[in-house]
Amino acid sequence: MSTAANRTTGPDHLWTVDEHLEDILATVRPLEPIELQLLDAQGCVLVEDITVPVSLPPFDNSSMDGYAVRVTDVAGASEEYPAVLTVVGDVAAGQAEPLHVGPGEAARIMTGAPLPPGAEAVVPVEWTDGGLGEGPVTGMRARSQAPEAAGGHVHVYRSAEARAHVRAKGSDVKAGDRALDAGTILGPPQIALLAAIGRGTVRVRPRPRVVVMSTGSELVQPDEQLGDGQIYDSNSFALTAAARDAGAIAYRVGAVADDAETLRDTIEDQLVRADLLVTTGGVSVGAYDVVKEALSSVGDEDEEGAGIDFRKLAMQPGKPQGFGTIGPDHIPLLALPGNPVSSYVSFELFARPAIRTLMGLDDVHRPRARATLTTDKALTSPKGRRQFLRGTYADGEVTPVGGAGSHLVAALALADALIVVPEDVVSVEPGTEVEVVLLG
Repeated sequence: MSTAANRTTGPDHLWTVDEHLEDILATVRPLEPIELQLLDAQGCVLVEDITVPVSLPPFDNSSMDGYAVRVTDVAGASEEYPAVLTVVGDVAAGQAEPLHVGPGEAARIMTGAPLPPGAEAVVPVEWTDGGLGEGPVTGMRARSQAPEAAGGHVHVYRSAEARAHVRAKGSDVKAGDRALDAGTILGPPQIALLAAIGRGTVRVRPRPRVVVMSTGSELVQPDEQLGDGQIYDSNSFALTAAARDAGAIAYRVGAVADDAETLRDTIEDQLVRADLLVTTGGVSVGAYDVVKEALSSVGDEDEEGAGIDFRKLAMQPGKPQGFGTIGPDHIPLLALPGNPVSSYVSFELFARPAIRTLMGLDDVHRPRARATLTTDKALTSPKGRRQFLRGTYADGEVTPVGGAGSHLVAALALADALIVVPEDVVSVEPGTEVEVVLLG
């Protein structure tokens, strides 16, 4: 169960936002590391430092299609007085036995091909006649020349300094360098680097599996016909998307009707594929708040130490919350309120850090900033509650969008920040500096 079991709180205790978050993060533990193939490790967090076993590039190679030459052989070359060199053959990428370039010689070379012994620089094909005895090769003709036969000649119209158009061995990373640090999230560039240094597998913490379900007999799936008193289920879509955005593998379960036994059975069915369960709705004091009814005694029925604690938080929106663990594996469960804004704000403040903790990250929170409040009138906030208002943030300024209502989904869609009003503040004047949570 959560560490709340050790607190003397009582059912009427009003938890602070920080107490609730502390309880969650003290209970949730990072997932155990596993070895994964590179593409399966995308989005996962490294648990080991990666050292480069072989330099990149592993040999000097050409950065251009052109000719590998000696610097002295092209010194002073111009269109009027070109250097005329004997072509000794072609050097292609992946060629095992490169040619040797001697005095007065050149080797036609492809991008990425190893610089042949004796050569000191590469002149791009555009600086030559392509071995045709004409002017400099340009445009489409430069790209369509046939490979040069050994024994032909090429006219070079510009000089080249030593190492021109040559990628030096180890110029990217050298053998023994640190490629990636433990704690790195593996995205496409990091996977590219791992592949480039020859790593086919890597040890990581897997992406958490998060199951999201909403509750309420009034909920209808999008594209279905609404009946009297019904609304579309938006919460499960929003929170599943938010879980994926946080780095999880998220599964959305269709809305569960207001029946405690059905909800309990559904949750038990989902435990096999969950590292974290998130429910939305049914946690307040209404007669049909089935999440509390279904889960309040789970600890007694399942495993010692498991159970969900339902509590009130000193925040707006999102006062009713539930947290604990469920099942024989003590899977964490976050029970969030059902109003759309309450649900989303609660997810950002509590569920997202839990997901990032499961991933094994050190920094699990959204970034925060200070911003100047730009609005026509003062903001009001209930005393004793930490309020989170939606806003748009840019260039050190934040502007509220919508009102304080927890049902205003359209305003939420415009917001990219949460304006934080502390518990002891009841009014915030325009031009005041406030703290904002950045959602983008």
